[in-house]
Amino acid sequence: MLRLSKLTDYAVVVLVRLADSERVQTSPGIAATTGIPEPTVAKVLKTLAAGGLVCSQRGARGGYRLLRPLAAIPVADVINAVDGPIALAACVDGSLTECESQGLCPVRGRWDPVNDAIHHALSSITLADMQEASIPRAFRVPGRPAATHPTPALPAE
Repeated sequence: MLRLSKLTDYAVVVLVRLADSERVQTSPGIAATTGIPEPTVAKVLKTLAAGGLVCSQRGARGGYRLLRPLAAIPVADVINAVDGPIALAACVDGSLTECESQGLCPVRGRWDPVNDAIHHALSSITLADMQEASIPRAFRVPGRPAATHPTPALPAE
């Protein structure tokens, strides 16, 4: 099963929350409105700032704000900022790990098209799509209706 880290999931929630206001927001304020523990929100915000998705402002009226609108932030960018490059297997281009069996593997190098397809799909869905809770028709799971309600706050770690 492919699964994103909790921090990536939290990062999406934090970014969508930041879009709710044009003013800077603090990590305690975001924590209070999302239900994510404040230390986790602070960690996520620092990671997102390092990834170029948010910027921080110091001082008495300091906090964080988005650097781009949600429509310009693909899900792939969030995953890359928090978890690193999207790599299904150790042998795909861009993987940060090496496969210990690469000399014997009969499918070595053949994961790249699969990895590229997943990266393309994740690059085609923006956080604005997530905020609207209506995934584009091309990315809906057959037989499953599109969400019609906002995603609830995530449980604490």
